[in-house]
Amino acid sequence: MPLSAEISGKRDRLLELLRGYGSCAVAFSGGLDSTLLAKAARLALGEKAVAVTGVSASLAVGELEECKQIARRIGIRHEVIPTGELDLPEYRANRPDRCYHCKNELFAEVEKAAARLGVAVLLDGSNRDDRGEHRPGMAAARDRRVKSPLADCGFSKAEIRELAAHWELPAWNKPAAPCLSSRIAYGEEVTPERLAMIDAAERFLRERGFQPLRVRYHRGDAARIEAPTTELARFVEEPFRGELAAHFKSLGFKFVSLDLEGFRSGSLNALLPVESLQIAEK
Repeated sequence: MPLSAEISGKRDRLLELLRGYGSCAVAFSGGLDSTLLAKAARLALGEKAVAVTGVSASLAVGELEECKQIARRIGIRHEVIPTGELDLPEYRANRPDRCYHCKNELFAEVEKAAARLGVAVLLDGSNRDDRGEHRPGMAAARDRRVKSPLADCGFSKAEIRELAAHWELPAWNKPAAPCLSSRIAYGEEVTPERLAMIDAAERFLRERGFQPLRVRYHRGDAARIEAPTTELARFVEEPFRGELAAHFKSLGFKFVSLDLEGFRSGSLNALLPVESLQIAEK
């Protein structure tokens, strides 16, 4: 796929910026943004670039193996480190700033890995479009002096996807896959048990062809399913309706509901007052 002159120029600026770092560690989730950044870092810095993936109960089953496969395909050195966000009361409390505490823990552990590996600069995959959304994790990046070269070079999400397709990266058309904790309604405690319930519920639906989708956890062990509106009719057809309800209840959900508005990213943010969003972003 040929690139436009604008994206080609941004690619060249990105590679030049990365070369100027000398060495780097990329916070690598295996998603589109961090995959593109890891590829660029490998091209610019060779063996002086490393991808670092944090692992905890908030990572969906299969995501770590996918990260390893992508890192091997890119050819970048890959380090896997444990993170302890679930040990933090501020994270488990699941207030609007939850993501800050998660990213702060991740970047702290990446810092330790970078020091051990002799790496100069920490990078994340934030892009230009992220700056207009509720993303308290970006405040953690600023506090930890993590650089965001995709955003600095003006890459939008669509441009990242286009460059990833040009580089034939496997994640170029991958849907967004935020951590499992983002499915739990604010104010409800984040626990390993609830994360496992959500992960198993989403795997059940993905195996039956639903994508994109989210299973949101609400008070009282209630599941709210978001799926494409074109697929909603399938949920009430028998025998699937009964099978789904029985399986979700076997996982620990007491109530199972279907959101008639369908899938949409960040829908739980609609429960937050504007002032909460502003406080979380400071």
